[in-house]
Amino acid sequence: MSESTHSSTERSPFAKPGFIFSAVLVLALFAAVVVIFFLPKADNTVQPTPASSAAGASSAPTKSADAAAKSVCGLPSSTETALGAAPKSKWELVGKMAAPTDPKTFGPGVTDGDGFRSCFADSPTGALYAAANMIALGSSGTQDEIKLAEKILVPGPGRDAAIKAAKTRTSTAGSSETAQVSGFLLKSYSPAEADVDLAIKLPNGALAHSVLSLRWIAGDWKVKASDDGQVFNSVAQLSDLSGFILWSGV
Repeated sequence: MSESTHSSTERSPFAKPGFIFSAVLVLALFAAVVVIFFLPKADNTVQPTPASSAAGASSAPTKSADAAAKSVCGLPSSTETALGAAPKSKWELVGKMAAPTDPKTFGPGVTDGDGFRSCFADSPTGALYAAANMIALGSSGTQDEIKLAEKILVPGPGRDAAIKAAKTRTSTAGSSETAQVSGFLLKSYSPAEADVDLAIKLPNGALAHSVLSLRWIAGDWKVKASDDGQVFNSVAQLSDLSGFILWSGV
């Protein structure tokens, strides 16, 4: 995958410190036609992670209390370490973005009165469901940005930076545009850590992808932000979905 130039990086909202799951920023990023031209072109040689590689990466999972914690809502865990095919999923609209739903197996096991979806299984499919639902929550326009960051980001400097940036932003009405998950790759997985690469179809029909890094904490998946508060990693434009496992609710 080619690296973006300094000038394009400066202009891309993906690279700005404090970029988190606000409706304004997610939709501006996914919806604005001009943004896609500032993203680096993918080389379309992305390949699914072989099961053997994933298993090797997870052969020595972290032995911390967080890593060993059972699901906060009692969802089953799994000994699987790879996901080479799309799960058969039921999808629900979260705002205008479709999110996978299996409350008794993969999650979300809990949806509160404000529509916040949490509790995902400690399994490859659970990690995938968590990543897709977290993006959908951010794009829905119904979640308070600061509270959302507090709930879904791993505690530490990254979360602190994201919350600080959110407090300095002026709220604006969300866009009527929407984006949808179109495919995925489970780049790496262990019961304690997962990297989920999601391909997204933008409102203008273009494709982009980004990696969400997850950590299992206190019985649920949370997103690891970089120390400057950035959530999305390895962002690039796609010319097609070659190399991704097709998976969509629309």
